[in-house]
Amino acid sequence: MARRPLPRILSNGGAQLARSRELARTAADNATDVLHPLITVTRGLSRLASAGRRRWAETPKDKRGPLLFLAASVVLVVALVPYGPLLAVITLMAASAWQGRDRAPSPPEGPDESQTQRLQSLYEALVPYLSAAEDPAPLYAHGGEWEKAFIAHEFDDAGRLGQLLLRYPAYFPDGEPAARARIENLLAAKSGRGREYHFAWDEEGNRLTVTVLAPLPTDIAAQRFVTAPGETVLGFTDPSEVQRTLPLAYGDEQRDVPPVVWRTGSRSTEPHLLVMGRPGSGTSTLLRSIALQALQYGDLLVVEGGGTGEYLCLTGRDGVLGVECGLPGALASLEWAANETERRLIALSHARQAGHPPPDDCRRPLWILLDRPSAFVHLASADGHQDPQALLQTPLRHGRAANVTVVVAEQLDSADGLSEAVRQHAHARVVLGPALPDELAAALGAPPHTTPLAQVPPGRGYARLGHGPVLRLQVPATPDPYDDATSEVDREAVLALLPPRSGVVEQAAPLEAAVAEG
Repeated sequence: MARRPLPRILSNGGAQLARSRELARTAADNATDVLHPLITVTRGLSRLASAGRRRWAETPKDKRGPLLFLAASVVLVVALVPYGPLLAVITLMAASAWQGRDRAPSPPEGPDESQTQRLQSLYEALVPYLSAAEDPAPLYAHGGEWEKAFIAHEFDDAGRLGQLLLRYPAYFPDGEPAARARIENLLAAKSGRGREYHFAWDEEGNRLTVTVLAPLPTDIAAQRFVTAPGETVLGFTDPSEVQRTLPLAYGDEQRDVPPVVWRTGSRSTEPHLLVMGRPGSGTSTLLRSIALQALQYGDLLVVEGGGTGEYLCLTGRDGVLGVECGLPGALASLEWAANETERRLIALSHARQAGHPPPDDCRRPLWILLDRPSAFVHLASADGHQDPQALLQTPLRHGRAANVTVVVAEQLDSADGLSEAVRQHAHARVVLGPALPDELAAALGAPPHTTPLAQVPPGRGYARLGHGPVLRLQVPATPDPYDDATSEVDREAVLALLPPRSGVVEQAAPLEAAVAEG
């Protein structure tokens, strides 16, 4: 059955709404400019009328008669004088224009004293890094003028630096990561800690743009995303980094949020994913979110090395082939996955040689989710078994052709326990939670263009798909519905996304009912 294209309002509705708002804003500004004299005179007439009413209310009753006689006399004289009515109208319009003028104080054209001190302090801090003794006309010098180096700047309502565009000398080694890191750390420290900064280096123009990034939304709950088969939403990022938005539900409202979409399947350039983070950073949350999306179109096999029961909500569901927490079950499941990958390869090869379409049992995607495989290493070594990661070599190497996707989650402290096959084939990377710059660069393959924070909310980190840019990432809230600490709203959102039970395993049904009632 042919797949119908998505409505345009879902695919590019955000861009159309943005253009419509921009056109409406431009039309309103033009109308305001044209009608500004009329608006000023009308405002002045209203103020004069209000002043007249206040004066009449303040006048004692015994003096109102003489006041009315005086006003009538002035009107009579104006009417009898040549050109009197015309002069009276001109005088009234001039008074109205004067009274209706905008009395708000004009904003200062330049920075105030405190902002000037901040810019001068920032300039002086950059002098040791962006100056050289042999430079005859240094751009940065002690006691120099910051106006020559700082092209543009903006401050927020709190008086802190919001954006800065600066120049630097051509001899600065902007191609060296260490030199860049020194400047970025200095600017982040002097501009205000506790915020994320984006650094855009222009090597050709010798310019650096520093921008304060707004916090990513953390209130995005688990829900159905408008995606095509083979597309998985890892999380959400900054609007300037991607050219696509997804309509998301925020209670009774709906917003368009830019997603980080990971594409899998036979045409994917990065068919496997490696997720890393510290305890409590949200790696299990991301795997649950991926599992709920994968069950829409494929089958799922979950192997958990932590033994914490993070994926019990998936037990017995339609499309879930198994949820293994022990070493024997993990070895048996991964061995079956390796054999299934080989079977699919052989079936697909025979179908192509015969000129037939792929078999139906090879079209449905197979997902393998392995959480904390390093926990099995010591157990397998003590029992004389092989490392379960060795069984992932076939799915990792041939998974793209066999429509098999592998997702591995591991803690940063145990990254050395990852097998070479996982490192070689899982080029889609995600790092969640607080991490040092060196750890981010080692895990993602490239340093991020933003300053990492020391304290971040759960599910917050960075993502890099293959050789693409490093993106900020916020994972949608997908907690364990059987956890007592999960709120009722999040629990219902996750349970609504779970497929029905297959009837084979019913042991978790009473637990789910008890959690839902309690």
